Amino acid sequence: MTLVLNAQNFNETIKEWVTLVDFWAEWCGPCQMMLPILDSFSSVMEGKMKVWKVNVDEAPEIAGQFRVMSIPTLIVFKDGVPVETMVWVQQQAKLEEVCSKYL
Repeated sequence: MTLVLNAQNFNETIKEWVTLVDFWAEWCGPCQMMLPILDSFSSVMEGKMKVWKVNVDEAPEIAGQFRVMSIPTLIVFKDGVPVETMVWVQQQAKLEEVCSKYL
């Protein structure tokens, strides 16, 4: 299950481990397409890494900090540092391939 980040918990949450953050919005069709993919991915990766979501409408300051221009944008963080960015709908195999490089 993916969990929600906001301005209050973002930095503390991503500062350790490998974390995949999905920048999304409820009104975004492609973001809705990512939901089941991310749910499945987070189940497979449980205990290996964290999977979180940032609603760009509720936390525009975080989206701006990472220059998120299109959604969905998925950013992989390792110990708080962004190491890889993917834009648009990604398949689970691609998420696993990208994230496994940082585990």
